[in-house]
Amino acid sequence: MKLLIAYIQPHALEAVKEELSKRDIAKMSVTNSLGCGAQMGYHENYRGVEFDVNLLKKVRLEIAVNDEFVEAAVESITKAARTGEIGDGKIFIIHLEECIRIRTGQKGPEAIG
Repeated sequence: MKLLIAYIQPHALEAVKEELSKRDIAKMSVTNSLGCGAQMGYHENYRGVEFDVNLLKKVRLEIAVNDEFVEAAVESITKAARTGEIGDGKIFIIHLEECIRIRTGQKGPEAIG
């Protein structure tokens, strides 16, 4: 079992969800996030005050999958979110030691579904 954490551009979310759905991956958590990386932000002028915006809007996806779905999930996310520009995002893959479905008490791969 693995936990995929992906940071993507907000405009790519719908396309990523569609690609994941095509591969029967539908369970995920989505959170709005702020972050900085190679994009380095931008300079803005608001009501005569100049300031730097270095925390840019991103979307964080958390997807728990069984091992046989890891590659399909990664391919779906990269296919839908890649523009070739700086700021497309990152995917982190973390080993999940255990998963427990609260409603049924199921454990392990069966709990992920």
